[in-house]
Amino acid sequence: MLNEFKSFIARGNVVDLAVAVMIGAAFGKIISSFTDDILMPIIGALFGKVDFSNLFILLGDVPSDYKGALTDYAALKAAGVPMLGVGQFATIVIDFLIVAFVLFLIVRQANKLQKAQAEAPGPDPVDVILLREIRDELRKK
Repeated sequence: MLNEFKSFIARGNVVDLAVAVMIGAAFGKIISSFTDDILMPIIGALFGKVDFSNLFILLGDVPSDYKGALTDYAALKAAGVPMLGVGQFATIVIDFLIVAFVLFLIVRQANKLQKAQAEAPGPDPVDVILLREIRDELRKK
């Protein structure tokens, strides 16, 4: 079983997949930071200084022992107050759309490259070259 595991890990596809997962995780953090720290503040400013991170709808009562601000989504969530996190959901949807669009662009470009490679004439195989040489020699005789 150990040898089978070693051969499984040594496959190129497994290593490629591991690298892709690591790059994907880092890319996800970059996109989240872009959305949270750059895009959403700009969108919030365009809509009248709305802070999307604290945009929510209360669904229940706030506990009587709660001492924080009633506009602090994270604190209310930590206190167990039932609510809809509309702003957080919007942020995550925008994250997803950005990642999906970038992946679309990558796949689109990869498909173009594959199509170009398939259409481009490659070098002739050795046997075809040899057959041509034989044909040319026979024509000379």
